[in-house]
Amino acid sequence: MRAFGFLSFGHYGSGPADNGFDARASLHSALDLAVGADELGVNGAYFRVHHFAKQNASPMPLLSAIAARTKGIEVGTGVIDMRYENPLYLAEEAAALDLLSDGRVALGISRGSPEPARRGWEAFGYEGDAPAGADMAREKFAKFMRAVRGETMTDADPAQFGPGQRLRVEPHSPELHKHIWWGAGSRDTARWAGEQGVNMMSSTLLTEADGTAFGDLQAEQIDVFRQSFADAGHGWTPRVSVSRSVFPIMDNRDRLYFGLGGRESNDQIGVIDGLRSTFGKTYADTPDRLIEQLRDDAAVMSADTLMLTVPNQLGTEFNLHILESFAKHVAPELGWKPNTEGPVEGDAA
Repeated sequence: MRAFGFLSFGHYGSGPADNGFDARASLHSALDLAVGADELGVNGAYFRVHHFAKQNASPMPLLSAIAARTKGIEVGTGVIDMRYENPLYLAEEAAALDLLSDGRVALGISRGSPEPARRGWEAFGYEGDAPAGADMAREKFAKFMRAVRGETMTDADPAQFGPGQRLRVEPHSPELHKHIWWGAGSRDTARWAGEQGVNMMSSTLLTEADGTAFGDLQAEQIDVFRQSFADAGHGWTPRVSVSRSVFPIMDNRDRLYFGLGGRESNDQIGVIDGLRSTFGKTYADTPDRLIEQLRDDAAVMSADTLMLTVPNQLGTEFNLHILESFAKHVAPELGWKPNTEGPVEGDAA
C-alpha cells in the first residue's frame, strides 16, 4: 500500500430527522472534504454512483469542482454503473475531466451494484438481454474504451470532409485509457479486466464465499488480474485498489461511534443478485493495533491504493478527523506516500 483515499457513498436525506443533510449539503460536504484531504496529502477522493436513490448520481460536476479546487488529489468513482451510461458521451466527459485535472482521474466503472429501481436503466433508454444487464454493460464499456483510446466512431459528413472520412469523439486525452478502472467482484472478472487493459478496483464485496478470508480472496483476485494484464502485453503497469472501513480510535468520540474492534469485526457472508458473497470486516481500533491488523490483510498490502469508506453523514469535520488520524498514525507504517510525492504507480505481476 503506497496510497490511500476516501470512498464516499454520498448518502443524504430530506426530512427533519436528517438535520438538513440534504443533497446540497452532501455535495458541498464532499467538496470540502476533498479540499481538506488534499491538504493532508491524501491521494484520492472517490465517490459511489447510484441512481434513483438519495446518493451521488451524475459524478462529473462534483469531480470537476474538486479538481478545480485541489492540486494533488486524484478524483474518481467507485463505480459508475455502465448500464445507465451513453458510452460516447461518457468518453467526452471523462476526457474533459482528465484534461482539466491534469491527469488526476481514476474513473471506476462496472456493471454496477443492485439499484433501488427494477431495471432502472430501461428508464434511461437502454435495454439488455441478461437479467441484470451485465451483457449490455460490457458491450457499452467496450465501445467507451474504443472512444477513450481515440478510435474513430462514426462517418464524417462527406460534404464537409470528403468521402471516406471518419471521426473520433472530442476532446481526446491521450493518457485517459490508463486512468480507467473496472470494478471486479470475482477472479473471473479480475481476469477479464486484465485482458481489457484497464486498472482494477476490487469490490467492497466478492461474489465468492468458500470460507477463505476476504483479504485472502482479494489477494488471489489481484494476482489473477496482474498476471492476466501481463499476459495480454498491454505495455504499461496497472494499478489496483481495495476498499476497507478503517477507523482509528483516538478519543471518546471515536469510541462512541465505532467502539474497539468495530461493530462488524469479522467478514460477513450474504447473497447479492443470487450469488453467495463475502463482505469485508470493519477495522476500528487503536493505531498500533490497526497497523498490525492491516499488515495481516493480504489484499491491503498487495494493492497500491487503499480506499477508506467514510460515514459522510457525520460531516466534513469528523471525516477529516478520520483521514488525518489515519494519515498521521497508521498509513506511514504501511508504506504510504502523500500526494505531494507525485502520482501513484502500480505493481507488475
